[in-house]
Amino acid sequence: MAKPGANLKINSDRLWDSIMEMAKIGPGVAGGNNRQTLTDADAEGRKLFQKWCEDAGLTMGVDTMGNMFMRREGTDPDALPVYVGSHLDTQPTGGKYDGVLGVLSGLELVRTLNDMNIKTKHPIVVTNWTNEEGTRFSPAMLASGVFAGVIDQDYAYNRTDAQGKRFIDELERIGWKGDEEVGARKMHAMFEYHIEQGPILEAEDKLVGVVTHGQGLRWIQCTVTGKGQHTGSTPMRMRRNAGRGLAQITELVHEIAMKHQPNAVGAIGHIDIYPNSRNIIPEKAVFTVDFRSHELDTLNGMVAELLEKAPKICADLGCSFEHEDVGHFDPPAFDEKCVKAVRDAAERLGYSHMDIISGAGHDACWINRVAPTAMIMCPCVDGLSHNEAEDISKEWATAGADVLLHAVLETAEIVE
Repeated sequence: MAKPGANLKINSDRLWDSIMEMAKIGPGVAGGNNRQTLTDADAEGRKLFQKWCEDAGLTMGVDTMGNMFMRREGTDPDALPVYVGSHLDTQPTGGKYDGVLGVLSGLELVRTLNDMNIKTKHPIVVTNWTNEEGTRFSPAMLASGVFAGVIDQDYAYNRTDAQGKRFIDELERIGWKGDEEVGARKMHAMFEYHIEQGPILEAEDKLVGVVTHGQGLRWIQCTVTGKGQHTGSTPMRMRRNAGRGLAQITELVHEIAMKHQPNAVGAIGHIDIYPNSRNIIPEKAVFTVDFRSHELDTLNGMVAELLEKAPKICADLGCSFEHEDVGHFDPPAFDEKCVKAVRDAAERLGYSHMDIISGAGHDACWINRVAPTAMIMCPCVDGLSHNEAEDISKEWATAGADVLLHAVLETAEIVE
């Protein structure tokens, strides 16, 4: 006889319709979304999510970082909850699915259980983590980091955006500062479902990624300072060009990452040049090096090589070099039991799957420090993400959501 819930699947149309409805809030300019954290659009998205959850019978809790926790009760009042979710905030030019897929799949999971009148021993809590993207207030995964005790809340509150607005002021302005102590909640386990944000699953023709590890990350903000001079009247031999320092360090970052293939990546994404005028030699370049690897020694070694060689590059150009660590987490290995629940669910459902390492940072990477955690991934077209052209298929979304449902049910324990 099949186990209870063995043939259970989510409502694919309802999940897809929910994703499309959320995408109407904070529309981008090219078909995606601009729903940055603690903006009016973020507040509107939160309200819609709240309404949907309350319509499904969930009760809401909000902590002092604005994290939303929507709870479906279990039959055992002493059993710790199983958490599912991700984030609703987006990049300035974000897609419809990054983060949103995981939050709304958690909601769809609950709706499906309600449809079938299925009860679980452990409560299930659908979560929206605040400021996962880190695009408006750095660093990324800010609120889950505070929850896990790796980021100080006062530090988080005083992060500012490009206009100098503080996180805490904007959180209060949009009305989403709750009263729960951050991190006071205890978890039986947590599952996060997310698009891959890379090309591997699509290239391997797999529907489901079973995430075994996450990559560690180091963001090193570098400042190269030279001398701003006229581009036409300053002899080449007398220039102190901060732009050349940026260019040569960009190539250095690439060379360092290539030494550690296939287990590492590196690039420079954010760049500011001053004074950024056509006829002034750059006097200062501020940029962020992004190194990632699932091997801690490799990650630390790449940073060490950068900090050994970059100052010499700049000194040879007559420039100075300074650096600051602005993002930092070690590679997480996800909980073996939770990972097995994901893998077993994919196999039972007959979905093609493979083990995969997450190339991006996610809230699960922090929560993994305080509770058993695992991730599920679905493919995305051409591996494209953090881009308004980000795309997935309904089939892909459904397969991962079905796996999420079964992994959560195994962990939360169906009550017959």
